[in-house]
Amino acid sequence: MSSGLQRRRVTSNNNNSSTNVPGSISTPGLSSLSSVSPGPASPEPSNYHSESFSSENGHRIAFDPRDLQEGDERSKQPRLTLMEEVLLMGLKDKQGYLSFWNDNISYALRGCIVLELAFRGRISMQRDPTRRRLPLCDRIIEVIDERLTGEVLLDEALKLMKGSEKMSVAAWIDLMSGETWNLMKIGYQLKQVRERLAKGLVDKGILRTEKRNFLLFDMATHPVSDTGAKDEIRRRAINILTTKTVVLNASPLVPDDVPFRYLRTVAMVCAAYAANVLENALSNLSHDGRDRAFGRVDELLGDYSQWPFASKPGGSGGIGINLAQEISDELNANKDKELQIEVVAAALSVFTRLDSIL
Repeated sequence: MSSGLQRRRVTSNNNNSSTNVPGSISTPGLSSLSSVSPGPASPEPSNYHSESFSSENGHRIAFDPRDLQEGDERSKQPRLTLMEEVLLMGLKDKQGYLSFWNDNISYALRGCIVLELAFRGRISMQRDPTRRRLPLCDRIIEVIDERLTGEVLLDEALKLMKGSEKMSVAAWIDLMSGETWNLMKIGYQLKQVRERLAKGLVDKGILRTEKRNFLLFDMATHPVSDTGAKDEIRRRAINILTTKTVVLNASPLVPDDVPFRYLRTVAMVCAAYAANVLENALSNLSHDGRDRAFGRVDELLGDYSQWPFASKPGGSGGIGINLAQEISDELNANKDKELQIEVVAAALSVFTRLDSIL
């Protein structure tokens, strides 16, 4: 057995196979490095750097350190995106489809895409002092990190933002929702978002796919397979909206090292409220309990749709007396990310006027 170098990932600027490139390693002879004839090497990007380590069988295996960096970054992200959590909250557990009368969810899901990209550090407000003259939702955002997230919808939106003129938070949510009269920009619309999110949840083992007959047509439905995941989302929503002291324990969905755990949960609850699916999470509460919970989410949406945030320590009505302090601690620990969190506030400000948009 040869002890030649084995490459797991190769970066090249051409699409030719290795058998057609001068100086490349021949396919059948990975061990014949010393016999390769010299030739013009294909240039590699300047930021590419490879390292290697010895495996148990003595082979040296090359790897790209960027793989480890991306893996480490993704390990600190929640298992489900905000879009998936909101969609899952709206799905009927056994029937596997959303209410046919819900007109808000499509728009709210596009808002969640902007929220998620901001939380993951891919977009931020443009660093321009004059932006404060504009309403929060009309301030311009820009891409600050082009790395892919591994989530198809997020990466598609990120490519659109990178390849386009810079626009505001409200404009991007409008365009991705198809809410525009400008036919030149209709291509920015993200299509079949709900179905694609559902298929992603199937891949993650949360949902399953079935075919259901609706009299005149058949439709793919996605009943809940992992009820524990949906129950955990409900518990977080109820915790934020009804408990005196909010404590978000680490879970498989949201590990302890996920950045902005409390602010993420507030954003999720506000997005679910804007999407008209929050009531599903509060179904086990009494009538008065639901009224108080809806009153609380109204307060949260008002407080966190401003920048800087308007929430004050102590909570209101004896609910979430520590929440403002927890979120303040998260912001203080990430002071270099204030422009990203300003995008979060802007997206929530769009949710406050959702009924007037649709």
